[in-house]
Amino acid sequence: MSDDSLIIYEAEITKIDNLLKKMLKGAEAKCALLVDKDGHLITRQGFTHSLDTTALAALLAGSFASTKEIAKLVGEPEFSVLFHQGKKDHIHMSIVGERSILAVIFDDRTTIGMVRLYAKETAQELSRIFQEILDRHEPSPGISNEFADMAQDKLDDIFQD
Repeated sequence: MSDDSLIIYEAEITKIDNLLKKMLKGAEAKCALLVDKDGHLITRQGFTHSLDTTALAALLAGSFASTKEIAKLVGEPEFSVLFHQGKKDHIHMSIVGERSILAVIFDDRTTIGMVRLYAKETAQELSRIFQEILDRHEPSPGISNEFADMAQDKLDDIFQD
């Protein structure tokens, strides 16, 4: 695909939501958010009713963007996992493929190790789903050029009068 847009249909969102639910149960975490690299919320699971998930999604993307620049300054291509520890709640964030961020919010009922384990497994599964979506949406060679030529001919016909 020439642009970075990704169209996710309801069936894929259902698969993604089921993966997030499974991760939350296994890791005993409170909630999870899947955010695209531009800061748009893709989906969420768990106890998110008290969170401003729109603002959180934008801030998560911004956090990764600034961390990427910090990584460059210290000679790393990027830091793929971030962890913020609070008094009650903690956030584990990881990059999923090149397109999204998985954020898991948890408390002291579980450990960072459990969250990391389940988040890593989930990120791998999410990457597979995203690759399937990309493969499905890849245009066949020649079709896009043929369509563009036909469209150009039609536009020429319309505007030559």
